[in-house]
Amino acid sequence: MHVDTNVHEVEAGKEPTILLPVATQNVNEDLLVEAKDATALEHHMIVRQAFKIYPKAVGWSILLSLVIIMEGYDTLLLGSFYAFPEFLKKFGELQPDGSYEISAAWQAGLSNGAQVGSIMGLFVAGYAAERFGYRKTLLAGLFAITAFVFIQFFAPNIETLQVGYILCGLPWGVFQTITTAYAAEVCPIALRGYLTTYVNLCWVIGQIIASGILRGMLSVKSEWGYRACYAIQWFWPVPITVGVYFAPESPWWLVRRGRTEDAAKAMDRLTTKVDPNFNSEQKIVMMVHTNEMEEKVSSGTSFLDCLKGTDLRRTEIVSIAGLPTAQSFNFTLIQFSLGGFGTMFSWLAITYAGRRTLYLTGMSIMLVLLIIIGGIAVSPAASASKGGSWAIGSMLLIFTLIYDCTVGPVCYSLVAEIPSTRLRSKSIVIARNVYNVGCIVNNIITPYMLNPSAWNWRAKTAFFWAGVNALLIVWTFFRLPEPKGLAYSELDILFERNVSARKFRNTAVDPFNGLTSELDEPKAAATMIEKAG
Repeated sequence: MHVDTNVHEVEAGKEPTILLPVATQNVNEDLLVEAKDATALEHHMIVRQAFKIYPKAVGWSILLSLVIIMEGYDTLLLGSFYAFPEFLKKFGELQPDGSYEISAAWQAGLSNGAQVGSIMGLFVAGYAAERFGYRKTLLAGLFAITAFVFIQFFAPNIETLQVGYILCGLPWGVFQTITTAYAAEVCPIALRGYLTTYVNLCWVIGQIIASGILRGMLSVKSEWGYRACYAIQWFWPVPITVGVYFAPESPWWLVRRGRTEDAAKAMDRLTTKVDPNFNSEQKIVMMVHTNEMEEKVSSGTSFLDCLKGTDLRRTEIVSIAGLPTAQSFNFTLIQFSLGGFGTMFSWLAITYAGRRTLYLTGMSIMLVLLIIIGGIAVSPAASASKGGSWAIGSMLLIFTLIYDCTVGPVCYSLVAEIPSTRLRSKSIVIARNVYNVGCIVNNIITPYMLNPSAWNWRAKTAFFWAGVNALLIVWTFFRLPEPKGLAYSELDILFERNVSARKFRNTAVDPFNGLTSELDEPKAAATMIEKAG
């Protein structure tokens, strides 16, 4: 795709404004004006006004994201069961001292089995979501998890339990893809960061619920102690399935399928009429315009297309930004108690700072904290003293807070915003699978790092993750762009023009060069927004 720039600005030594792709300049001008108006309205829409215009979109996105609570719940459940007496008595092996224990091999097998299932489920979701839509794919995942929980609940032995976790991983993969993509597609620019990072909050909520239920079931001295924990998973699908059934489909998906009238109806169900200047047809024209621009670059929507042309760069970004490698050291040693607060604080930070800024700041602070933890660990006097242990614990708590305020939730936003609209679901699949593979590797090497009978690194493990963190900081500085405040059509042009990641925020983009409309002046757009307020 060829993209023009303003020659006069170049000659004057200014940062050139990237103009409308030549391939789309012959499109019906009236329709492009409509698309331009819709884009201008979103650019000048503040958060409060966006909530007034899109309250139903917020509600539907929040509802669909609740399925992630199920994943967070069962993820913590499995790890905690390795120390749960009744679970060990059922699936563990009797030890010489009379206790029961699940071998390290089976622990790795169960944990990694769930990850393998998620990897397969993600690939299935990538194909199904694009062919059948987000709603139908998510409904299929909800029916599947309801059936597969029966295997966990009635498992007579650990081999059957292994099968149950692999199968449960399949719908978990569906949930991981659909929720983030749906959140990114039903809301305007002003709300993208909030709804995509809310997915992370749902995951934390699931962890908190699991912790509370496990504590309550410790007093149950029978198989129902762990079976009841599994049975609670049947509660989630029923209300969520009803909600998903009545939820509107993503207008972006409908546009990609050529169903523009249905897309307009879906947009009506996602918005209110508080702004007399806002209409669903205008917004749909903007989506059609963006979709046609992307078709000029790559007509395909397969996984292979994610690795071609400019989409390869976008796939690289979502894969690395969606892989918070320091998380493994963090969550191996401490609980998730600060996750909810951190996510909500990130909403405030996202309002005033960009995604790139938060990500880079968070990684930099965590690097310092990891070096401090490792430094305490290598000091014989400090590591052997009670004060040294308290210092390491304090640093880990600060580490968790910083992670959950920056990198943790922001990666959800980046993974959803960076891909092209036609490849969003499949790009999220690739990013999440890179993360899952990283979790499998972590599940293998972390016991060796921490176990006294193996490498016995203990808190010195922080140096290993500090090295990984340092490499990611370098990558973030040079490769991670800033998507804050940019429409998807503008991101398309910036990537197609191969603009440096550090210049994304300051490079002017004009996908509607040569067009005039009532929204050309910022004051005019601001007036429209005031009417909506």
